[in-house]
Amino acid sequence: MNLLKPSSLVAVAVVVALTGCAQPGTSANAGSKAAASQPAQQVSRQALAKGLYELAYSPRQNAVFVASSGGFGADADGAKVLRLNPQTLAVEGEIALERKAFGVTLDDAAGRLYVGNTVDLSVTVVDIVGNRVVGVVQLEEKVQSKDKDGKDVARYARDLRELAVDPANKRLFLTGHGGENGSVLYVVNTETLKVDKVLPGLGNAKAPGFAFDAAGQRLFVTNLLGELITINTRTLEIAQRVKTDAEQPLNIAFDPASQRLFVTDQGADNIRNYQAKSIPGFASKHPGNRVAVFDAQTGKPLGSIATDAGPMGVLLDAPRQRLYVTNRAAGNVTVYDSRSQALLQTIPLPSHPNSLALDTQRNVLYVSVKNGEKDPKGSAESVARIAF
Repeated sequence: MNLLKPSSLVAVAVVVALTGCAQPGTSANAGSKAAASQPAQQVSRQALAKGLYELAYSPRQNAVFVASSGGFGADADGAKVLRLNPQTLAVEGEIALERKAFGVTLDDAAGRLYVGNTVDLSVTVVDIVGNRVVGVVQLEEKVQSKDKDGKDVARYARDLRELAVDPANKRLFLTGHGGENGSVLYVVNTETLKVDKVLPGLGNAKAPGFAFDAAGQRLFVTNLLGELITINTRTLEIAQRVKTDAEQPLNIAFDPASQRLFVTDQGADNIRNYQAKSIPGFASKHPGNRVAVFDAQTGKPLGSIATDAGPMGVLLDAPRQRLYVTNRAAGNVTVYDSRSQALLQTIPLPSHPNSLALDTQRNVLYVSVKNGEKDPKGSAESVARIAF
C-alpha cells in the first residue's frame, strides 16, 4: 500500500518514493533474452475512483475488491470498497465506508474483507456477501502531543499499513507504525472484534514489511532500521531479530516451499532523508531499486534481484514460480522467474502501479494504479487487469 496523504503525515515521505533511477543488476540483465521470448499478455484498465489503494481477488465471490479513500482535500469523495467484475473491471457494487480506506486483507471462507483505516488507526470489517459494514475496531485512542508550534493537539501516536488474517485462530494482525513512539503489532479477535494484544518491539522506525506464514505460525516484519523480525503467532512473542542489508525494506512475499522471503528494497531519496533525520548514526549504504532475497529461517541473504525504479508491491505465484513487482517510480510491473530470478517481462502501467492481487486459477493479475503529478488533478485512479 502506498500512503499518499497530507504532508503533515510522516508516512507519506516514508512509505512511498516518487523519484529515483533504475539500477542495473546482473539478475535483471540476465533475463533480457528470456523476456523477449515470453508470450504477450492481455492488459485492460479502468479508471474507477479517487484514492485507490490495495485490492483483493475473491474466488468465492468471483469479484475483485479495491479500497478507495476518496482522496483528500475539499473535493474528496466518500471512502468506499468497490466490487469489480473480474473480467471487465466494471463496478458491480459499492460499499460506503465512514473512514478512509487503504490496506485490505481477505478471509474468503468467512466472506469478510478487513480494511485498514490508516489515518484513523482503526480497521473496518466488511461483509462481502451481504455487501455491508459489520463493524469498526479502534486500535488506539488519540493522545495529547505538541505540534511544530508547541501547541497541544490530539493525534494518533501511530498509523497503519499492512494487515493479515489468520482464519484458523480467528485473529487479525496489523502493524502500527511509530517512529519515536515505536512500531507495534495489533492482534484483533475476529469474533469479538476487540484488540486482544498490542505487541511492542518492532523498532523505533516505520515497519512497512509484513507477511504471514500460516503453516509455520509466523509473521515476518521489516523496519527502516533494516531489521527482519519474526513473530511467533502462537505465543505472540518476538522469536528472532536479524539485521539485514536491506536499507528500505517495504513489502514481503513468502515462499513456503523454498523458505525464502522476497523483500522490495525501495531506494527512495525521501525515505533516505527520513532515516537520516530520525535514526541516530544512520549512513546510507545501499541504493535499493531491488528485491532482496532472504532465508526465512535465519535471515541470511540469498540474493538480490535488480528492478526498475521504486519497487513497491511484490507478489509470489508459487505454483507457476512467478514473482511480480510493481515499480512505482518507473511506472511498470516486472515479472521474474522466482527460481532463477531472471527477468521475464516488463509491463508498462503508468503513472504509478501500486498494489497487486492474483486470480491463481485463471492466471490473471490485478494492479491498482495511482495518479502522478502530470495526471489531471482530482481524476479517478485505475485498476489494471493483466491476463497471462
